Amino acid sequence: MTASDELSLAADFAPATFEDWRKLVDGVLKGAPFEKLVSKTYDGLTIEPIYRPAAGAAPIAGRPAAAPWQVMQRIDHPDPAAANALAIHDLENGATGLEIEFAGGSGARGFGITDATPETMKRLFNGIFVDAGISISLHPVVGRGNAGETLAALIEAQRIDPAKVDLRFNYQALSTMAVRGRAPAAWNEMAKPFAGVVGGLMKRGFRGPFVLADGRAVHDAGGSDVQELAFALALAVAYLRMLEDGGVTLDAARSAISFRLAADADQFLTMAKFRALRLLWARVEAACGLTPKPVFVAAETAWRMLTQRDPYVNMLRATMATFAAGLAGADAITVLPHTLALGLPDAFARRVARNTQLVLLEESNLAKVSDPAAGSGGIESLTQALCEAAWAAFQEIEKAGGVFTALEQNLIQRKVAAMRKAREAAIARRKDVLTGSTAFPNLNEAQVATLDVKAATLAPDDAKITFEPLTAMRLAAPFEHLRDRSDEMLKAKGTRPKVFLANLGTAADFTARATFAKSFFETGGIEAVASDGLTELAAISVAFKASGAALACICSSDKVYGERAGDAAKALQAAGARHIYLAGRAGEQEAALRAAGVNEFIFAGGDALAALQQAHLLAETT
Repeated sequence: MTASDELSLAADFAPATFEDWRKLVDGVLKGAPFEKLVSKTYDGLTIEPIYRPAAGAAPIAGRPAAAPWQVMQRIDHPDPAAANALAIHDLENGATGLEIEFAGGSGARGFGITDATPETMKRLFNGIFVDAGISISLHPVVGRGNAGETLAALIEAQRIDPAKVDLRFNYQALSTMAVRGRAPAAWNEMAKPFAGVVGGLMKRGFRGPFVLADGRAVHDAGGSDVQELAFALALAVAYLRMLEDGGVTLDAARSAISFRLAADADQFLTMAKFRALRLLWARVEAACGLTPKPVFVAAETAWRMLTQRDPYVNMLRATMATFAAGLAGADAITVLPHTLALGLPDAFARRVARNTQLVLLEESNLAKVSDPAAGSGGIESLTQALCEAAWAAFQEIEKAGGVFTALEQNLIQRKVAAMRKAREAAIARRKDVLTGSTAFPNLNEAQVATLDVKAATLAPDDAKITFEPLTAMRLAAPFEHLRDRSDEMLKAKGTRPKVFLANLGTAADFTARATFAKSFFETGGIEAVASDGLTELAAISVAFKASGAALACICSSDKVYGERAGDAAKALQAAGARHIYLAGRAGEQEAALRAAGVNEFIFAGGDALAALQQAHLLAETT
């Protein structure tokens, strides 16, 4: 190829500019406003459909270059001997760290080791070489014994050098109290002895970190990314003050603190959130007169996105969350097993949780590139927007007197509750979709196995101060409740609540809306009984009576609705239909259709949850 040919080729394939892309987009929009493609996060942050490259952006320092994140595995079986066997199996099959959950902890999800006595800890760690390069992440529970001190004493008794143990003690009194909605004393009374415990462990030679600023409580309760970041930052600053007041130098104090955030299936927001946290903490360090250095940030796949129905889809959600957290530089990742919302996971679910990370690390090599999002216009813009909004929210908490005072005043809880309400409304309208639960349900899915272990029941501890708790939620729960009711009716009566789909006209006329209606009703456990293209009124009546349904839904095209829907509604009403729906928006025909007997219209964006709750009441009272 000659030089002139190369120049010609380069001219033909010149890099596309922002303006070139805009022209292409405007061509597709055909005069519609560009703003139609702009979306907002729950925090009101703008998501543009196209960005320019971020000029001058540099990678955010986090996990060491090309180093893999720690593959953490939950150890939450209440029997310490069984938990020990699970831990050893996990370590032998690819896990590089253990996440020790204790019953009553904010992330225990109903299970966990039931006590932290020396005997229990010995059984739990029997045969586990804690100085052999594995990572141990403890989660001591306030008022349930001091697991950190007990494990430290066990390590010393074995004459193991504490400096050789990768042990994160994860004391997290403030976030635990936030989840419980109560505290044994005011924070200013608890802080000094708490600092004494941490200072004592530091003097004994343990590396730490010792204190965890855990933002998951806000995420679990339905909060936003900005709220989670602000809460985690406020926790860390409270612990920083606590340690400094306890005689620990600022440099040592900041090294004693680590963070943990939830990672969910929103890839770009998760990446931006983890990147933003490092920038926010660096700002705190600089304000303290310290030169910023990378802080340890752990990730856990989000509890609230787990579903009980079609739980195998949880594997995909967890994969996306792990992918995002890993690329964003998380130092350790814990994948919640896909069946955790149903009970204590079995060996298969634990293996999948483990291998989700191993495949991404060993086959996809995600850890080989440091901060690959650096320079991406979209993610850089979102990272900065999260930083600005989270810093403002953090300042609001600080102005209230710090995180404990803000919890006492229910300041944090009120804001999280408002965000939760907005999130629940989006789920109810199926604007936010959870495949298998709020869309594309399978009424005949097979039951998934979990271990036959009951959730822990613990007596409430003493509390001198109470406030609104940050109660964990799962997004799919309202729809799952309806599915449970359907299963109970099937078990008791041999049949589920049913809706008859009166499909009018040809397949081309009714297929799209019949498919929508089937998914709509079956997300609530109401079985859809289909019919082939109905044209005669007598056939509609016969098919409805044969279906055994109490409810009916007319499905077809707008054209057919104008010609036949009114008569079909009258025929269904005469045949005994208790409630008649029509799939789609009625438009100008609404008044006439209602007069003919149509009671309700179902369509994308409507309040599906309310309609399904009403449908259950109608079907169950026949």
